[in-house]
Parts: sequence; C-alpha cells; structure tokens
Amino acid sequence: MEQAVPGGTGRARRLPRVRGFAAWPADGSPKDEGKALRKQVPRRAHATLDLDGSRPDAVTAVQESNRGRLPDLTPMRVGRMAATPFAFLRGAAGLMAYDLARTPMTRILAQICGDAHAANFGLYGDARGGLVIDLNDFDETVRAPWEWDLKRLATSLVLAGREAGADEDTCREAAHDAAGSYRRTMRLLAGLPALDAWNAIADEELVSHTDAHDLLGTLERVSEKARHNTSGRFAAKSTEASEDGGRRFVDAPPVLRRVPDAEAAAVAESLEEYLTTLPEDRLPLMARHAVQDVAFRVVGTGSVGTRSYVVLLLDHRGEPLVLQVKEARPSALLPHLVTAGFETPPAGHEGRRVVLGQKRMQVVSDVLLGWTTVDGRPYQVRQFRNRKGSVDPTALAADQLDDYARMTGALLARAHSHSADPRLVAGYCGKSEELDEAIAAFAVACADRTEADHAELVAAVREGRIAAELGV
Repeated sequence: MEQAVPGGTGRARRLPRVRGFAAWPADGSPKDEGKALRKQVPRRAHATLDLDGSRPDAVTAVQESNRGRLPDLTPMRVGRMAATPFAFLRGAAGLMAYDLARTPMTRILAQICGDAHAANFGLYGDARGGLVIDLNDFDETVRAPWEWDLKRLATSLVLAGREAGADEDTCREAAHDAAGSYRRTMRLLAGLPALDAWNAIADEELVSHTDAHDLLGTLERVSEKARHNTSGRFAAKSTEASEDGGRRFVDAPPVLRRVPDAEAAAVAESLEEYLTTLPEDRLPLMARHAVQDVAFRVVGTGSVGTRSYVVLLLDHRGEPLVLQVKEARPSALLPHLVTAGFETPPAGHEGRRVVLGQKRMQVVSDVLLGWTTVDGRPYQVRQFRNRKGSVDPTALAADQLDDYARMTGALLARAHSHSADPRLVAGYCGKSEELDEAIAAFAVACADRTEADHAELVAAVREGRIAAELGV
C-alpha cells in the first residue's frame, strides 16, 4: 500500500507504506473507538466484583503460589503476608488476578505492571545521578487489560489507608482520586503530539500536575534517604576485607548468607550471558569491574522464597558496584489471562520478559538491566541499591494519602500510555467521574475481600495448618 505525502512541486508524492509506522492520513479515530466501547462495557460495570464458588481459599492460594520456591523460606513469606491485609495483598497478585479475570473488561491491552500496588512506586537513580519516581517492580509484567493495574492500585490504597487509621470516606476517596488522576492524565497525553506525550510529566512537574503539595515534605525526606542508599553504603555494611585485598560478604541471617563455592561460581559465570543482553556501549563500563563475591539475599514480600543473589564487583579503585541476580518466575497473571480468553505467547526467557516490560513502562530505566540463566533457571539482573527509596503508603496521613493516590494514578497512566494508545483509553474513560466512582466501589469491595482472605491466613497460621515465621 502506498501513502501520499507532500512533494516539492506541491503535489502528493507516493511512497510505500513502511511496516512499523502508522498510515497517513490516520485511519479512523481511536478516541471515537474508545467512546463506542462504553456501549459494550459500561464504565459503571467496573464496580463489579463477583466471587464465584470455584475461587480458591486464601490458604490454598498461598500454598499454590509457594510452589517452586525454596521450602526453607516459604514460612518467612507466609509470615510477612500474615502481618497485615495490605501485606497479604502484596503477596497475592495471583489471587487478585483470579478475581480480575472474572470482571468486565475493556480488552484494551497495555504492558501492565501486574502488581501495581501502592508500595511498588518509588525513587531510583538515573545515569546522571538524579532521582526518578516511577513504578519500580515488574516481576509480574505482561500484556493485559490496563484496568487490572488501576484496580489493584485503587484496592491497595484503601487497604493502606485503613492500616494507617484513616476513616472509610478517606480510603474510598483515595481510590476514587487515583482513578480520576489516571483518567485526566490519559486525556492530557491523548491531546499531545506523540513525542511530547511519550516523555510527558517530568518528575519536577509531577507534584503540580497531581496537586500533591501536601506530600512534598515526605518526598523530600524519602529523596534525601534515597541519595545515600547506594552500592557503596550496602557494601560497607555487608562486606569485610578478604585476604587478597578485596572484599567478601559477611553472613547476616536470615536475610543475607554466604553460599557454597560451586553456587557462587555458577552465578558469577552467568554474568557472561548477562553481558550479551546489555547494549554494547555498557560493556567498557562493566569491563572496568572485577567480580569479587556472591551471596544469597532474601527480598520483598511476594518474592520471598525465590532465588536471589547479590554480586559484589570492584573497580580499579576498590569502589563497589553491587548487582542483584534475581530469579524470574512466570507471571502470576498468566493462567488468569488464559481463563479470560487472551492469547499468551510464550515468554521465552522470563528474565527478558521482566526487563523488556520494565523498559516499555518506565521513562528512564536502570542502565544495567539485563538477564541471564543460572543452572537452567531464568534470572533478571539489575543494579542493587542504586539510590532507591519509597514512600510507605501505610504511614501516610489522610491528606497525604489522597495526594499519593493522585500521583501514583498519574504515573500509572504515563506508564500504560507507552504501549496502549492514550487516545483509545482516554476515549473510553471520558470526562465524567463515572469510571472513578466505579473503580472506587470495586476497590472497597476488593479490600473487604482481602481482609477476609488475610483473616483466613492468620487463622490457619494460628491453628498450625500452614507454617509461618512471624516478624522476620
């Protein structure tokens, strides 16, 4: 197919259609297509949470999600999930995906985080030493309906608010305003030139864009702490001098432990494959570092029990760079996407899925992101402690919770707009608050269900039906 473009003589020049580029003039109106979709899936339908009789109980869901993890660490994972309903939600992405797969869906696909709860947004360092705020956990990333992320974010805000002691109106308002911020941001992006939209809402503009001024003090404190959260600081606390003049990790159970020589060697050797996944311009940087030691380090809540290593590298001055080599399991959303009737092509390498999903969603990503394989298992590789910091949503005051909700809603819209046409999503979301109200109603119902699931898990721990290590 050929397309007409202006020629130097004033007439249209006929050029071949180039694969990977849009047609010109544009075909149809994505905005109108989104608006028409409301007839098939009314926006008010997103309030629906129908729990069918085949839904697994909380204990069964947790036990199933523990499958394939290191058995000696699963009690720690259960203990962390049993701490609070918000902590339970953090570890139960698969159970919530079960419910989402049975809700009304627009079927507009985006690269989604898959685990976009309120604690999975945070600060991290860019290549020039600045701080960026964005989504920062992509273990479950996959192409799926955009509203799955938004509903998980809204639900987590209700639970975080309840844990912080906020009243029910405040919690519901946070969910409502997260959805409203998402909708308004998507409308903003839909109206911009494509290149401007891609890089829109710089971090320095985020507070003003989302009217999150009450959050400024908290963000400044988190930023100051993040600037000191570096490989050097971690190495100073977690390593000691070795006999050859280098450094080695020191056991700090139960979180950090040294590993046998053969295990350490397998991880170190896997870095050769990792280097092949980096852009070529990063290789001279990596070549100026030498591998010193490898240790096992427990991470997160949902990730506890997966295999995760830290690798210590030193440059010619003895300055440390720490990499995290973290097992990449299949997304917990995958079987539920199949249930919902979506095609799910094989990921190939799960570490590659995580890394590419992260790059598709973030404006700025870790310059050392890559993947590798250790003993036949896929891993993602990234910098460890590259000035990372996060807001604890369960510790926010009521006025700050609402600010944080608007900020994370805007960040989520920006992330989704890189893979889903913002004109299409904005056309569906519209100008009214109908979607906001529906998402808020869903979030309250889902939070109630999560609290019940958490209570079931706590009862099972108390009765000895499932092992848990509490307080670790």
